[in-house]
Amino acid sequence: MKTPFRLAAGLALAFALDTQALAAAGDAERWITSWYAAPQPGWGSDFPLPMNMPASLDGQTLRETLMLSAGGRRVRLVFSNRYGQAPLQIGAVRVGLADQAGPGAPLRFSGNTAVSVAPGGAVTSDPLALAAAPLTKLVVRTYFPGPTPVTSFHWGAQQTIDLAAGDATAAPDFPHAGRIEGRLFLSAVLVDAPTGSHTVVTLGDSITDGNGSTPDRDRRWPDFLARRLAPHGGAVANAGISGARLLRDGMGRCASARFEHDVLGQPGVSDVIVLLGINDIGWPGSPFAPKEAPVTLDQLTAGYTQLAAAAHARGVRVTVGTLPPFEGALEGTPYAGHYSPAK
Repeated sequence: MKTPFRLAAGLALAFALDTQALAAAGDAERWITSWYAAPQPGWGSDFPLPMNMPASLDGQTLRETLMLSAGGRRVRLVFSNRYGQAPLQIGAVRVGLADQAGPGAPLRFSGNTAVSVAPGGAVTSDPLALAAAPLTKLVVRTYFPGPTPVTSFHWGAQQTIDLAAGDATAAPDFPHAGRIEGRLFLSAVLVDAPTGSHTVVTLGDSITDGNGSTPDRDRRWPDFLARRLAPHGGAVANAGISGARLLRDGMGRCASARFEHDVLGQPGVSDVIVLLGINDIGWPGSPFAPKEAPVTLDQLTAGYTQLAAAAHARGVRVTVGTLPPFEGALEGTPYAGHYSPAK
């Protein structure tokens, strides 16, 4: 994990210098991404790892906790139905600060408390006045009134969601009735920010997603980067997906397919850190992709080059992390075969 932390230190310095220069342009507000969870499609029972998600929700409320990176005086939430085949019906949403009692304030979408999200689409809420300092934790309650197939979710993420029966968005005390791991439909939180603030997107796999870090403690390496950037008004959007690959789909779409949505489409994005590719090397010939041909250096080089070209065309700076050593990875587990001398 030393490589990502060196990246965090170096990029924090560069970001601070850029922010000082941009801040001189004025104090007008704009929206930037302060928190992110990249949507993933579901997978079948033939894949080695289980989804560990309910097949659907029905008349239930979710309570999710998340840590903002940058702060603001107002917030907007984004809900994704990117991989849904039917409209996603949301009955009510409330947002509050984790350190304050009560259910929080109601969120609205074009003035309405309920909203329908088209298949393949996303919705952004109206602005909600909620003064939040950098690194503040939010609590989001979302009610799904009818049968809701779990089609766009985020696996793992070292985060848990509380469940309640019925509409518990306004309940003084949340009637806990279960718990699942990951994220469901909630994909981003935007904050208003003064000119000069911008967002760093971290694009990676399980190392970036936080696998192995303490659950519910915000100890992924992008969280540490967020803490470094917070004094400079910086934001970090974690677009890591466990099992993610650069060139081929895995536990989510490949980076080349989701780069527009998860990186270039982020409001306020200025930088992307790419720490991705070890699963492209390790998966072929393993239980994850037993019939796939090995990836080549030329293929990976072309993939990285295309990401850089797309980023530079939009004025986004790219920082690339060296892949960490992986000799012996997953040996002694049902997923042995990830490493070989040839790989």
